[in-house]
Amino acid sequence: MNPEIFSLTNILVLLTCVISFMTMENRAVKAQLLFHPATIRRDKEWYRFLTSGFIHADFWHLLINMFVLWSFGNALERAYYPAFLGDGSTLKFLILYLGGIVVASIPDYFRNQYNSSYAALGASGGVSAVVFAVIIFDPWRNLYLYGIIAIPQILAGAGYLYYSWIKDKRANDNIGHMAHFSGAIWGFMFTGLMNFELFGRFITKTLAGPNWW
Repeated sequence: MNPEIFSLTNILVLLTCVISFMTMENRAVKAQLLFHPATIRRDKEWYRFLTSGFIHADFWHLLINMFVLWSFGNALERAYYPAFLGDGSTLKFLILYLGGIVVASIPDYFRNQYNSSYAALGASGGVSAVVFAVIIFDPWRNLYLYGIIAIPQILAGAGYLYYSWIKDKRANDNIGHMAHFSGAIWGFMFTGLMNFELFGRFITKTLAGPNWW
């Protein structure tokens, strides 16, 4: 049996899928797990900062988050983190992901702790953390959109942060853009602070620019 099947990333994906599918048709359980700042403030149910990352609104919400986590998480866990963070890289990966879920909800908690109509769910904060952790290792590596359009990771990441910030300010949809932004910053800073040499390498490679020739 291939031990790589049991990577931490794959276990997180499986666990999230199971819990998400179980709660999609069970509104009572979902209500107990989702991120609801007013309830957290009133009842001190701090666990919601974490449990909200293991439930999703629908199949497509779940599919997108888990595909990105599976793609970037396995690369980070198996290749990048062990090489630069050494012993304890698995635990650090877990802190990266779960920390991203928690940290991503902090701004919205303070903004909505008296707003009983606000609620959120999904793993986007943790997923954003994983994606931006990958960027710090190889900023000019290309991402391929639709398998055709190549965009350097650092440019895609900067565009993502800008888009999330602007959309959060406009607040004209039902997406937690600030959670995406906060999770991304957490992933980048956490990984960089775990290895200052890596952070210096990121700056050097970024300033050197892309090697397109």
